[in-house]
Amino acid sequence: MTVTTQETEVLDLATWGARAAAHEERLAPFLDAHLARRKAGEKHPVRDFLFGYYSYRPAQLRRWHPGFGVRLEDDGTFAGLHGYEAADDGSVTVSRGLLEEKRVLLTTLRRLLAATAARPAHHGCFGLHEWAMVYRLEQDGVRHASWPLRLGGEGTDAVVESHRIACTHFDAYRFFTEPARPLNTLSPASHDRADFEQPGCLHAGMDLYKHAFRLSPLVPADLVADCFELAVDIRTLDMQASPYDLAGLDDDAYPPVRIETAEGKRVYAAAQAAFTERAAPLRSALLAECERLLAALEA
Repeated sequence: MTVTTQETEVLDLATWGARAAAHEERLAPFLDAHLARRKAGEKHPVRDFLFGYYSYRPAQLRRWHPGFGVRLEDDGTFAGLHGYEAADDGSVTVSRGLLEEKRVLLTTLRRLLAATAARPAHHGCFGLHEWAMVYRLEQDGVRHASWPLRLGGEGTDAVVESHRIACTHFDAYRFFTEPARPLNTLSPASHDRADFEQPGCLHAGMDLYKHAFRLSPLVPADLVADCFELAVDIRTLDMQASPYDLAGLDDDAYPPVRIETAEGKRVYAAAQAAFTERAAPLRSALLAECERLLAALEA
């Protein structure tokens, strides 16, 4: 049962327990497969990114939380967790202290999300950031050295050199090889993300997941899961369009998007546009959460 008081919404054990179970069931296919690979010492060039590059642990992603402003009848699940506080009646809620801790992050994210949403989307980068990350490297020096380059080293370098590279995302650009950096028409930096990021960028779409989990448990777990699922799908395209040959991985689940061809460019741009459309409401939801939480700080 849900009870609404003047201050906050209160969820009983049965209500929030059902929501938590649904959340765990939703994410189990991703998390269980990752944990099984990790136990077996197996690496996955597509899915590992979501648990390696991004710092949110599987146990954290699996844990359901309602967000700031909702009080839970607690059975011991939340007692003692960082960011929660208990009331005299034994119920728990995300603390105002945690909200205060996140003030700077909330302000920064509000600016970044609003600036990104206000820009027109560009769909002509063709995923060349992944190619620039291996430009002029030997096979044993690339990030996923166990997987060969589809066109070989010279063929990969030729693709980079024959295209205009205009990466707007600092966290992609910073992994360019030294010879590739001058080839980028832009020079994004860590301090000016809000001046460069645009909604068509695959990495900006994946990073909605990062923004969501960095605000957890202030924002609802359902929103974090929505952003995670988007990141899974974007990462798939990211690696399909990369220079790596993933033939045989997961029964050939990642056929290449050959961005060095006209048809490959068309396929990539269409998929990128679809991801831009999917990301827009999630970006808006995160921005609304930032606004709501900053308003709560001033209340």
